[in-house]
Amino acid sequence: MDVDLDSALGGRFFAPGEVWLIGAGPGDPDLLTLRAVQALGQADLVLHDALPGRAVLRHVRPGAEIVAVGKRKGAAPVSQARINARLVAGARAGKRVVRLKGGDPFIFGRGGEEALACEEAGIRWRIVPGVTSGLAAPAAAGIPLTHRGTASAVTFLTAHGEDGALPEMDWAALARTGGTLAIFMGLSRLDELALRLLAAGMAPSTPVALVAQATLPGEAALHTTLGTCTLDARRAELPTPTMIVIGQVTRVLADRVRTTGRLVRHAGA
Repeated sequence: MDVDLDSALGGRFFAPGEVWLIGAGPGDPDLLTLRAVQALGQADLVLHDALPGRAVLRHVRPGAEIVAVGKRKGAAPVSQARINARLVAGARAGKRVVRLKGGDPFIFGRGGEEALACEEAGIRWRIVPGVTSGLAAPAAAGIPLTHRGTASAVTFLTAHGEDGALPEMDWAALARTGGTLAIFMGLSRLDELALRLLAAGMAPSTPVALVAQATLPGEAALHTTLGTCTLDARRAELPTPTMIVIGQVTRVLADRVRTTGRLVRHAGA
């Protein structure tokens, strides 16, 4: 059945001179929101990250300008300052400007910085939330981030600070929470992450899951432990992007999801 997007979205038209910061979700184009699809179909200028794939960009209207400004593995050919300036300039030229970001704009996506740049320039802006990979990757791999009797809290972390290094954190506090840790952009920092948590008192036997290319055709989940995860990850040669999930929740459904057709790899298998 066809969906009338204008009616479904309450007539939220994209006005010229506005900037919409849109979350594209974890990768599967079917996980785009209706509002994101509507906005892409009206945009005049789309500045997109590296993660949203071609299938997502197919929703952009013919004739719109599409510019890649993404960062991958620490490489940033277009600085954040230039991105901010391009957003403002496009809006001032009367264009409907979309900043298309992987996941959700406000979770390790610098959406706050871009919103502030628009605010300071007097540009109207709007957020279109996206499905963050911090939720989607574990769910796609059959991992409940919280589970009654197992974990009642989850902490989202990034393994890359402003300078590209592992951010300073209270590792002892993280090690003793007993909850789930969901770590973004951590595969290249896995060795350091594991060492910090082990030194802070987390047990080497703590279950770990590495979920690569979640919701995409190449999705794979490697189940391992904190003590062996670095070596196991190297052997598995997992692709990026990869979410790291640490905690007992990774074992709740680990054996059962092997029969669902997903590629689930266990260390040593």
